[in-house]
Amino acid sequence: MQILSVMDLVAIVCFVAAWGGYALVIEKTAHGRNGLNARMNVYREVWVRRVLEREVRISDVQIMASLQNGTAFFASTSLLAVGGALTLLRSPEEILMVVAALPLGVSGGRALWELKIIGLVVILIYAFFKFAWSYRLFNYVNILYGAMPPAAEKDTPEAAAHVRRTARLFESAGQHFNRGQRAFFFALGYLGWFAGPIALIIATVAVVLVMWRRQFRSNSQQAMAS
Repeated sequence: MQILSVMDLVAIVCFVAAWGGYALVIEKTAHGRNGLNARMNVYREVWVRRVLEREVRISDVQIMASLQNGTAFFASTSLLAVGGALTLLRSPEEILMVVAALPLGVSGGRALWELKIIGLVVILIYAFFKFAWSYRLFNYVNILYGAMPPAAEKDTPEAAAHVRRTARLFESAGQHFNRGQRAFFFALGYLGWFAGPIALIIATVAVVLVMWRRQFRSNSQQAMAS
């Protein structure tokens, strides 16, 4: 028995293509270097260079700790979301009876419902791994802050190499955090599939437009560009 209809397959292909295409544009193209994420990477390196010039770096470590705490929050939230999604697999018949009475009722039966839930769980697990690895990378950046040469040695080749190393690791931590957040946004778009394949396509387009605007047309991006 075929679980997915032709429209379901088309909608899933559109969803995956939109996610992958958006990530490719943001991370690998010249256009993406004008986005908000790329501009913030520049200031990560500026921050690391200024840390090298300071003798007292307690405030920098405190700021880094706040970044870690935010990442830990998203990681724990993704785990809670995974648990919540898995509970929907326990009593699919009762849940289907409830949601079928809603204005946008779920169609397709138990097998399709379980497939949709599993897809959502996979997205949330991916987000957890990204946030968890980002948290670990922020921890490594803290270690590199502790190993930063003293300000008196800021003009040495060793200090310059340490700054580059720290900035690249810092940038990688931010990149994985951004990927985790992107997974959260697309998970919201994925929820449209529960209302049907057309709703999935519409929700996916809406998510891409919102994220694109925040990266290239928001007040925050304009402030950084100026």
